[in-house]
Amino acid sequence: MELHRLGFGEGLLEAGKKNEAVVGLCCDLTGSTKMDLFAKEFPERFIEVGIAEQNMIGIAAGLALEGKIPFASSYAVFNPGRSWDQIRVSVCYSKTNVKIIGAHAGISVGKDGATHQGLEDIASIRALPSITILAPADYDENKKATLASAKFIGPIYLRFGREVVPKITTSQTPFAIGKAKIFVEGEDVTVVACGPLVFEAIKAAQALYPKIKVEVINSPTIKPLDCDTIVKSAKKTGAVVTAEEAQIIGGLGGAVAECLSENYPVPIHRVGIKDTFGETGGPDNLMKKYGLKSDNIITAVKEVILMKK
Repeated sequence: MELHRLGFGEGLLEAGKKNEAVVGLCCDLTGSTKMDLFAKEFPERFIEVGIAEQNMIGIAAGLALEGKIPFASSYAVFNPGRSWDQIRVSVCYSKTNVKIIGAHAGISVGKDGATHQGLEDIASIRALPSITILAPADYDENKKATLASAKFIGPIYLRFGREVVPKITTSQTPFAIGKAKIFVEGEDVTVVACGPLVFEAIKAAQALYPKIKVEVINSPTIKPLDCDTIVKSAKKTGAVVTAEEAQIIGGLGGAVAECLSENYPVPIHRVGIKDTFGETGGPDNLMKKYGLKSDNIITAVKEVILMKK
């Protein structure tokens, strides 16, 4: 187990050591987002904007136009939640090299409640042209995603959670923006997951084996989706389940459904937040209540298999 957000903090620190153009901006949440590691090491390359997400994105866009690589961080519910217009015009339309960081994403923020649980962020950003969306599975993948973002030219939205999550990757696990990877081979059904739900998908696959052989695909890039890998798996298994800690409308589930409907239609079942807000509660209790655990994926797998012709 390792703190999900720490992967970003340590990744940004390493990126800053490798490239002097990397700069950090935050909205009075340096400790929470783990940008404090970068701020302490490079105070001259860090800007504390205060609680002003729209202003932060405008500053970040200006810095990008001057050749800097700005990482602009806040909670996902505020960034992109409050800064969507500035992201649309100053980042996406202008194609500035800004890295937008949405921390504390998902329902597992827990006791902070519905106002601080970023569930719609993927959907709202995915509709914008020119931007790449990343949702890494654990600490190591978050660190690699951060380092890759620093090298990538173009707008990126990187989202991750608050809590500790199981480590399912290592520093040696391959990672590339735009690529999904099969973590478990199977032949009966495909589960495409991102973020902390990748662990739950693996857990479900292990519980169902050998009666049902589940193929688990980790899709840390939601946009552009690795449609080729998903379609290839769907052709083998004939049924697909998606799993994410976000709204299924417009999220990973929506992206996969679009990919399959246009390329290789198969039965699909989406596990995620179903058109509702969250509430206050313990992280694990909320994950259970809103159907984001391995048991829910197991149920979805069994249901979608029955839909196969």
